[in-house]
Amino acid sequence: MRKFTSYMGGLCAKPVIFSIHRRAYNACMRLPPFIAGLLATISIASYSIPMRSCGDYSARIPNVKPHLCEAAQLQDMRARSVLGRPIWGRDIAADDARLRVLVLGGIHGDEMSSSSLVFHWIALAQTPPADMPVPIHWRFIPALNPDGLFARPARRVNARGVDLNRNFPTPNWSRDARVYWESRTRRDPRRWPGNKPLSEPETQFLLEQMNSFKPNLIVSVHAPYGVLDFDGPSVPPSKLGRLYLDQVGIFPGSLGNYGGIHKGVPVVTIELPSASRTPMEAEIRQMWMDLLRWTSERLGPGVTTVAGDLKESAE
Repeated sequence: MRKFTSYMGGLCAKPVIFSIHRRAYNACMRLPPFIAGLLATISIASYSIPMRSCGDYSARIPNVKPHLCEAAQLQDMRARSVLGRPIWGRDIAADDARLRVLVLGGIHGDEMSSSSLVFHWIALAQTPPADMPVPIHWRFIPALNPDGLFARPARRVNARGVDLNRNFPTPNWSRDARVYWESRTRRDPRRWPGNKPLSEPETQFLLEQMNSFKPNLIVSVHAPYGVLDFDGPSVPPSKLGRLYLDQVGIFPGSLGNYGGIHKGVPVVTIELPSASRTPMEAEIRQMWMDLLRWTSERLGPGVTTVAGDLKESAE
């Protein structure tokens, strides 16, 4: 297998961010130009919207240059958004990893700084500190809501107008989610939870990731409230960088409620101070180092967390 870097998906397109067999790629290059172009067109047409390049992402996400995106070596997670956009991810695992950590950005498409932070953390994860006491298997998903990210203007909700962070199957979702939306948000369209839990392909994909990857910790990056939130077992981190713990409560259908409270998987929610600007490089690194330190101390050897079967049927 060989990794390639690309602009549009498709067997005969320019090299792609995900892995393809070298033999298949070379065979395609030997075809007459007309046939090769036709195959590429058919392959691209299999998606509602062509795969986005690192150039597209760097133009949309603050402080992410094309080379940073390309260095992330993102892989196609075999999931598609409502409009057919691919959801990209990257695994970075130590050989003897004993913890699994899932890091999410861009659940809300207009919180572009959250995706940026994840890209920068991917770069840091590729060179872990030599004294890292607990080997970790990281799984990064920089933009869970690509349709919201690439909307013009970018939108919090997905292409069907659903707030993905209110669409998880928390207990009594059918009773509480709509009531909360009507009474507490006054029918704010930016916070519509959907007609039923897990109604969206993006939340279905994330639940499948929780089921198959079985993370010991979930880190969900948001903006722009400038605080640190926590749900679930374990002692929460008091701070990450300049963000201090301020637990704001739980909401029907939120990831923190579902993962942390209902399933017992610690969920650290980072709220960056700005949705359109990232912290300085030194601050990004300090947040990363604080996360590593807390993870080692609170989730390391001798500390148990729930990471079992998370299969859930929608109400």
